[in-house]
Parts: sequence; structure tokens; C-alpha cells
Amino acid sequence: MFTIPGLLGLIMQNITIILTAFALVREKERGTIEQLIVTPIKSSELMIGKLLPYILIGYTDFLMVLGLSMYWFSVPVRGNIYLLLLLGLDFITCALAIGILISAVAQTQTQAMQGAFFVLLPTIILSGFIFPREQMPTVIRAIGDIFPLTYFLVILRGIIIKGIDASLLVHQIVIITLMSVFLLTVSILRFRKRLD
Repeated sequence: MFTIPGLLGLIMQNITIILTAFALVREKERGTIEQLIVTPIKSSELMIGKLLPYILIGYTDFLMVLGLSMYWFSVPVRGNIYLLLLLGLDFITCALAIGILISAVAQTQTQAMQGAFFVLLPTIILSGFIFPREQMPTVIRAIGDIFPLTYFLVILRGIIIKGIDASLLVHQIVIITLMSVFLLTVSILRFRKRLD
């Protein structure tokens, strides 16, 4: 019961980051990025255009995994399911922003894969998925605070297991939203630098 909501967040993070980590790198390796550069679109429009299909794919996966956890594993959602669906979209956008940033920095698909695993592996250990964060040393807990999954696990377990409402999750919601905006902004600026 306690593991399934965490597994939902972990699966969503892994799928979305790995998918988008290759989004721009494939274009660079194929040489089609130059065709995108000469078009009149802005780098922000390019990033949003790259993100939209992956948001749809990621959200569909989120719904499928949530449905499996509810019907296959019989884990009921005790809280507001509409709030969970909304915050799931917020988290997916944040995870996709991490993948896009990796993609904007990497030059090859190998670098993109290494960058994705550089983010994914620590999150499994430091986010509270495996080990309780309360028992971690302060420094390790602070490192875990930089990963969006740390906050989304609190949201998932809070809504699914405890049935709490949004008023008790404001801290997590604000941080995930700010992370999304920050990471997308950095990705756009980083990609713009590469165009110059």
C-alpha cells in the first residue's frame, strides 16, 4: 500500500525524463536541428512544441499506471482524485523540463542517457522512495530536496493513502511549480546560447 504510490511517481519520472532527454539530441545528431534554427520560430516555441507531445504521452502513462494501481493492486485513492490528476500534470511537466534541459546540454544520445541516469539514480535513494527521509542526515536530506520526486511522493502518499487536501500540500505544489518554470527557462536560455 505504501510502496505503490511511490512507484507511480518513480515510473512517471523515469519515463518522462528518458523520453525528453533525447528530444533535441536526435535532431542534433541527424543534422535536422539546423532546419529548425532557420525557421522563424523562437527557441521558447521550439521547446514548447517539443514538450507538448511528451506531456500527452506522459499524462496518458500516468493515467494508465494510476488505473493499474487502483484496480489491479486495489489501492484506493482516499483523497480528491481530481486534485491528484491536476498535480500529476504539474509533476509530469517538471520531469519533462528536466529531460529537455538534459537534451539541450547534451551533444550525443550517449551523453543524454548518462545525464538522465545522473538524475534518476540519486532520486531513487534520496527522494524517500526507498529510505525514510526523516532518518537521513541533514546534508543528504538537503541534496534530496533538489529533486521534484521528493515533493511529488509526499503529494502521492498524502492524497492516495491519507486523503489530505491541497491546503496541506501547498509547500510541495509551489516548489514543483517553481521548479518547472525555472527548468524550462534555463532550457530555453541554454538552447538560445547554442543557436548563437
